[in-house]
Amino acid sequence: MDKKEQAVVYIVDDDEGARASLAWLLNSVGIETEAFAGAADFLKAFDPQRPACLVLDVRMPEISGFQLQERLNALASELPVIFVSGHGDIPMSVRALQNGAVDFFEKPYNSQQMLDRIQATLKQVAERQPERARRILLRERMKLLSPRERDVLALVLRGDVSKVIGRELNISARTVDVHRASIKEKLGCDSSASLVRDVVLAFGPQILQTPGDLQGS
Repeated sequence: MDKKEQAVVYIVDDDEGARASLAWLLNSVGIETEAFAGAADFLKAFDPQRPACLVLDVRMPEISGFQLQERLNALASELPVIFVSGHGDIPMSVRALQNGAVDFFEKPYNSQQMLDRIQATLKQVAERQPERARRILLRERMKLLSPRERDVLALVLRGDVSKVIGRELNISARTVDVHRASIKEKLGCDSSASLVRDVVLAFGPQILQTPGDLQGS
């Protein structure tokens, strides 16, 4: 199996003993790990295309666990995050979960419960991997679109026909159709329906409410 296809558990914790202990636990059942003492080192090594989950300590110097979670969210990362903390409380766990974490463990945690949660999370990651890979591919292909093609696509997502799009962009309906064809070719779509479906897959259904966001993708 290619390394990029093999799931990994990233461990980010400034406590060396905690990192080593969890890595040993996971390695003992055949789960690959990569451990980091801080968020900066993790971000340098993080491969967003690799199936993985992240076990993340809340309190760390320089970049906290919550700050790292915010950075990952800003990157539209789909990496599942499991928080751990030696100073956990209810507001802290609520904040983590509201921001998308899959769980929150207070140290010292039960090793079997942590192992069960990680294995369940990796199973979900594996089940979603084909769709996730397609979504990543579509986002990469979106970068091939010219600014004008993005303008046209945004109006296509709004439901406008070529004549209406042409009037709004001050181009002919024929030119709009040429752009439509080019967009579908670049994104690998064979129809307008599949085009909309794939863009929604790549960016989520909210893109239909704010199609202008494509300009910043």
